Amino acid sequence: MAKKPDPADIAPDQDEAYATGSSAPVADPRKLEKALGAQIRLLRRKLDFSVSDLASASGISPGMVSKIENGQISASLTTLQSLASVLCVPMSSLFISVEDRLDCSFVPSGSGVSIERRGTKAGHNYQLLGHLLRGDVVVEPYLITLHDNAQTYTSFSHLGTELIYMLAGELRYRHGGEVYDLRPGDTLMFDSGAQHGPEKLLSFPIRYLSIIVYPRATI
Repeated sequence: MAKKPDPADIAPDQDEAYATGSSAPVADPRKLEKALGAQIRLLRRKLDFSVSDLASASGISPGMVSKIENGQISASLTTLQSLASVLCVPMSSLFISVEDRLDCSFVPSGSGVSIERRGTKAGHNYQLLGHLLRGDVVVEPYLITLHDNAQTYTSFSHLGTELIYMLAGELRYRHGGEVYDLRPGDTLMFDSGAQHGPEKLLSFPIRYLSIIVYPRATI
């Protein structure tokens, strides 16, 4: 009788081996197909075509069109070209909703945008390290430098969650009724609705990352 393999000897699946460790939900594997299908359905309805109308004009079965619109299959480029032709749009138009979600920001070293953030105090320099235009949440990553003339201020308060990661120097940071001594490598994450800010500057130069996350306003 063959010996059962020890689970520890079984090589992990490649996707599992390279998992990030994040608890964020896994991305929908058919995200692309669903976005394409939704765009095709939208364009079809704008022309007041039924599924059968589109299928007949493009030489595709109604069942195939329905599966494409519901993101159940990956359509070939030939099929997408036929659909685009009947819908009177360039094939690239079918990918618009996909491109809208490929929001990315790259800031080369030393190129962060220096800004005057609400509540900025003398001696506090904020560099915005990236900006995304879309998504359910806003993420504001700042590189903050406190110069030797910086004013202490512990009454910052705003919507969301903030994470501070110390890069250089030392400071005493207040959040609500608690005070934390932060040194390089330390991380502080907190509800930024409570009053917070640097209470005492201990060693210069002081530099840290501040990442603020809050829901994007919808109008």
